[in-house]
Amino acid sequence: MYSLKEGWMLMHGADPIENWDGKMYCNETDATITFRANETHGYMAAYTFTLVIEGWLTIIYNGQELTLHPDDLYIYSPGLPVTIVEASADYHGICLLADEHITIESPVTHDLVHIAYAPIVQLHQPKLSLHHEDALRLGEKMSEIRDYMHSNHIYKTEILRMLYAVFLLDLQDAQNKAIVHRNVPQRVEEIFIEFIRLLPQYFNVHHDIAFYASQLNISAVYLSRVVRQVSGRTVADYINQMLLMEASWLLRTSENSITQIAEQLNFADAASFSKFFSRLKGLSPKEYRNQKESAV
Repeated sequence: MYSLKEGWMLMHGADPIENWDGKMYCNETDATITFRANETHGYMAAYTFTLVIEGWLTIIYNGQELTLHPDDLYIYSPGLPVTIVEASADYHGICLLADEHITIESPVTHDLVHIAYAPIVQLHQPKLSLHHEDALRLGEKMSEIRDYMHSNHIYKTEILRMLYAVFLLDLQDAQNKAIVHRNVPQRVEEIFIEFIRLLPQYFNVHHDIAFYASQLNISAVYLSRVVRQVSGRTVADYINQMLLMEASWLLRTSENSITQIAEQLNFADAASFSKFFSRLKGLSPKEYRNQKESAV
């Protein structure tokens, strides 16, 4: 997957600020800027928090159409199958991006995966409809992060880390207010989140449900039941989605042969990889690579 810095360069062609470390960025966004994100959605290892300020934005998540309005917060997590399909001419928002591998020494950051997936677990969608005062508070924190990003403050890095931690704490508080009726028991939520934590670490080696269930000390049957209850999808769906996105990314960005990519993703051979890719993508790895090359 692209790092935040690589994804930004692909969308915009240049770093947003001089000597940017690529760990975090916050900016205001409109319809034109937002549609550029479709180039990297599914391929960027970064969390994105987008607060709608004005207008509306329509996305497709997991086959479901969602429209976001003012005071709605849309959370993108690495690997989510999300496509932005429409935005009003007056759409305006503020967007905070954090690299998946960002290193901030804060206990709050360790709960980032939980924070990002809470709306999906409880509401089956990656958006929160916030109370207006909570949306204002989060917007103010995001604006403050944006302002410090562009400052020459001697302690800019340290301040940004603290502001990001405060933002996540405020987001947790807003989530608790927005999700009034919790649809999923806490234990089920914890199992699903732990499964999501494991996926990026092991999907390219372990394609079997039994491995993830053993890591969580539960049966494969129970893990399957939990994931379906929370998301309506199967464990295999999640593993295959990660494999497909990584395969697509490697085909479009690397010069590795199809056989080498099959080995990287732990397929038995190139034939089984090609069969997998063709079934889910609708064209062979070779056809997909040639299509991307001809588009350049």
